[in-house]
Amino acid sequence: MERFADRLRAAPQSRLQQGAAAAALDLARELSVRAQRIETPGQEPKEVPDAGIFVVGDQVAVTGLDLAEALRAAAPDSAKAPSEVLDEAVRLVERAEVRAMR
Repeated sequence: MERFADRLRAAPQSRLQQGAAAAALDLARELSVRAQRIETPGQEPKEVPDAGIFVVGDQVAVTGLDLAEALRAAAPDSAKAPSEVLDEAVRLVERAEVRAMR
């Protein structure tokens, strides 16, 4: 996730405007929802705000770390194995990176 976040931080404005930022924001929102569902099950997840195209790299990095921490903290209580949830998150990042950086 950090590699993708770094690529977003270094991406030219034109690439961000052409869809990379939108794909990254979608990813950050999905990672955040997954983390919140682990940390506070039964509560409606809060949505990551659209803070602008120059912030999405940081949003991906932070929400990815939040998910990793939620998985670490909830490992024994999780319905899914933490590795399974993490594998799903990695696949989301890979798809978003392909979509954003083409």
